[in-house]
Amino acid sequence: MRKQYRAHGLAEEELPADPLTQFAQWFAQAAAGGVPEPNAMVVSTADADGRPSSRTVLLKQYDERGFVFFTNYESRKGRDLAANPWASLLFPWHPVARQVIVEGPVTRVGRDETAAYFRTRPHGSQLGAWASEQSRPVASRAELERRYAELADRYPEEGLEENGGGVPVPPFWGGFRVRPRTVEFWQGRPDRLHDRLRYVRGADDDWTVERLCP
Repeated sequence: MRKQYRAHGLAEEELPADPLTQFAQWFAQAAAGGVPEPNAMVVSTADADGRPSSRTVLLKQYDERGFVFFTNYESRKGRDLAANPWASLLFPWHPVARQVIVEGPVTRVGRDETAAYFRTRPHGSQLGAWASEQSRPVASRAELERRYAELADRYPEEGLEENGGGVPVPPFWGGFRVRPRTVEFWQGRPDRLHDRLRYVRGADDDWTVERLCP
């Protein structure tokens, strides 16, 4: 099960000075190229004993401060990051034969920023954040749906303004920001001679680029 990649290559002289600009270019091209959910990324963490785990999460924003996603802080990834605040993000843009890998330390975003994003979520997703004890065992699907139904009765979508302005932000839910130390851009090429160019952040927040063997 192999595919011969014939995409245009990636050369050092084509790269902008910082990885965020390059990421924005590739992100736009992935969306235009038909990649489903180009903001879907595999987030890998490790616990205090170094045992890794991975899952797919949606990127919700990115800027010069880093890459942000939101989750339950008591989930497995939340517990991992509390013990070992470092993560790897992988954007698997297979239809365009590209990948981006971001690695760096992780911090929680501020509560104001979390609340602002929470208000943009669909009503059902707001309720789901309360109903799900993410990563914890649950007795049955029926139990999960029972919790959700109770919340839907307590915070009906109709009349939210009259009931105090909406679903409150769960205290155990919020955002994480990954501040990149390295950002690798992987471009598939023929004969498995792929292009791998990695930005590395220096002590003065300057960036250097190195080419990795495929």
